[in-house]
Amino acid sequence: GEILERLAHEHPRLRVIHGEALPDGWIGKPWALMQGADVARGEWLLFTDADTLHEPGACASAVTHARRHAVSFLSLLPTQIFETAGERILLPTILWMIAFGVGSLEAINDPERLDAAIFNGQYLLVERAAYDAIGGHAAVRDRIAEDYALAQIVKNDGRFHSRLAGASDLVFTRMYRSAREVWDGFSKNLYVAAENKPAQAVVGSIALAAISPLPSLLLLHALKHGERKRALRMGVTILATSLTAEAGMRHSRFPRGSGLFFPIGIAAMLGIFLNSALAHRTGRVSWRGRRYPRRTT
Repeated sequence: GEILERLAHEHPRLRVIHGEALPDGWIGKPWALMQGADVARGEWLLFTDADTLHEPGACASAVTHARRHAVSFLSLLPTQIFETAGERILLPTILWMIAFGVGSLEAINDPERLDAAIFNGQYLLVERAAYDAIGGHAAVRDRIAEDYALAQIVKNDGRFHSRLAGASDLVFTRMYRSAREVWDGFSKNLYVAAENKPAQAVVGSIALAAISPLPSLLLLHALKHGERKRALRMGVTILATSLTAEAGMRHSRFPRGSGLFFPIGIAAMLGIFLNSALAHRTGRVSWRGRRYPRRTT
C-alpha cells in the first residue's frame, strides 16, 4: 500500500483503491478484482497480477491483438522467470503438464470445444461490455481459481469469443520464489479442474505415477539387487521420457535442460495434486495466511 501511494504521487494517472471489507460468500481475489472493475471507466479492462512485469508496448499490443481477432476476452501467457533451484526443477514440468492436460491452444481457442477452457489470471484483457454481460467477477465470487471458472462461464455462454495466447516476451512473471511456495501455491488450485471429474483424476494420477516415480523406484530396486538388464531398461525409459519432455518444453519456450528434471517434477506434481485434493475435500485450503472454506455447491 505504501509503495502504491508513493507511485500515485509520482504518476497522477494512477488511482489507488482501498478495498472494502470482504462480504459473505466472496473470496478475496474476485472481490478485489470486482472492486477495481466497478471504478474503471475504460472500454477495455486489464486484470493482471502484482508480480507481472510489462514492457511499454504490451497493453497496446494486447488490445490490437484482441480487436484483430475479434475477441472480447484475451488472456496471455507471460514468459516465466525461474531463479532458485526449486523453481527451475519443479515449475517447468508442472506448468507444461497443466497445459498438456488442459489441451492445445487450438482446442482452447476453438469455441466448439467446451471441454477446453482456461484463462491465465496473470493477464486477462476484457472488453467491458462483455465483462458486464456475463456478470463480471460476481459470477465467480466463491471460486479459488477464479480465472479457470471465468473461462468456463465465457465459453459455455457462447456469446463472446475468447483467446489464450503467448505474450511473446511482452509480459514476464516470477510465480513463486522457492520450492515451498511452489508446493503451497499449486496445492491451492491444482485440484480445481479435476474436482468434478473424479474418474479422470484417478486415471491421471495413476498415469503420472507410471511416468514417475515408478520407473525410478524400479531402477533403484534393480540396482540394489544386481538386476542389470532391468536397471538398463528402466534407465532407458527414464532417459527417453526426459528427452521427450525436453523437446516439448523447449517448444513451449521453457529453459534449456528443463526436461532433465522431468521425473522429479512429475513426482512432485503427483504429491502436490494429492495434497490439493485432500485440502479441498476437507476444507483446509490455505494461501498466504488465509483459509478458504470448502465449497458445498
